[in-house]
Amino acid sequence: MPNKHRGKKKKWIIGASAVVLLAIGAFVVAKSKNNGSSEGTPSVKVARGTIQEKALAVGTIEPQNEISIKSRVSGVVKRLYVDVGSFVHAGDPLLEVKPDPTPIELADAKRQLELALVDYDNVKREKDRQDILHKRSLISDQDYDNTQKQYKESELRVKIAREKLELMQSGKVTIGNTKIESIIYAPIDGYVLTRTVEVGDPVTPLTSYQEGTVLMKMANMKNLVFKGTVDEIDVGKLREGMPAELRVGALPGDTIPGRLSKIWLEAEKKENASVFPIEIAISNTKNVTLRAGYSANADVIIQKKTNILYIPERVVTFRNDSSFVKLALADNKSEERAIKTGLSDAINIEVVSGLKEGDKVLEKPVTKIN
Repeated sequence: MPNKHRGKKKKWIIGASAVVLLAIGAFVVAKSKNNGSSEGTPSVKVARGTIQEKALAVGTIEPQNEISIKSRVSGVVKRLYVDVGSFVHAGDPLLEVKPDPTPIELADAKRQLELALVDYDNVKREKDRQDILHKRSLISDQDYDNTQKQYKESELRVKIAREKLELMQSGKVTIGNTKIESIIYAPIDGYVLTRTVEVGDPVTPLTSYQEGTVLMKMANMKNLVFKGTVDEIDVGKLREGMPAELRVGALPGDTIPGRLSKIWLEAEKKENASVFPIEIAISNTKNVTLRAGYSANADVIIQKKTNILYIPERVVTFRNDSSFVKLALADNKSEERAIKTGLSDAINIEVVSGLKEGDKVLEKPVTKIN
């Protein structure tokens, strides 16, 4: 009896195995006969919308015009009237510089004035004598004119020496219609961006042979620009006047409009790559407070198309200068279809012909990495 039961059980196992093998074989044959099946493959729909081709620029927000405040007199900072971030009007006092000449400079200025006065007295006496002689026609007109010229030159030297001494001692002097003083006033309406000196710091004056100490920097924050760089691959597509959209890191969620105003002709090397500087004028801050030095990215709109058909570029196969997609059909079928593509933003691509809105396009199969 036990041998009889074992024999029946063995026949049942063999029969079940044969059924499973036949089922697997039928599935393989059916799959090989139906290569166009789309069952279980993810798909996307052909949609209608907007595609933009953009060039990315990386840079900062800066004032269009930034002014460096310098002194015309040497000395030390005596008083500060404003601080960083203050708004001032043109003509408002910014700081005061106290003249601080060295003892040698002061002594030399005094001696130069004394010498000029001595020379002036001698020339004046000679002039008075020449006046009398000229009235009696005892000297020629040429000799008289030379004496008058020497007198005027001597008078001018005294004036220059006196002004120099006065400037060293008080820091204030008026030369012709120009008033020079130790208080420095704001040249424009604007904000104080930086201050590089404190009370007591020495000040080197601005002259024709030296740049002078930068005391402060000012700017009118109403006129701001974006200054950044774009990759050399994109610069050939750019034209002045193109619209741009700015995204400031410190202001997430806000997009600020602008317009490309300058493109540099010479590239710069940055991290072994060639980039071109550009400038974007900001026309409307959209009631957002921008600060000089903000880091920002800018998208320069090269081309824009609205109300067009598009699909994700990842589902398109490019082959022999043609474009193909797998179109999902009824009854889980699919077919390869040639399409004509247009503008791309590297994520989505325009469908010019070959598909209609709402068509389902199959995703490409995922390639397994062994």
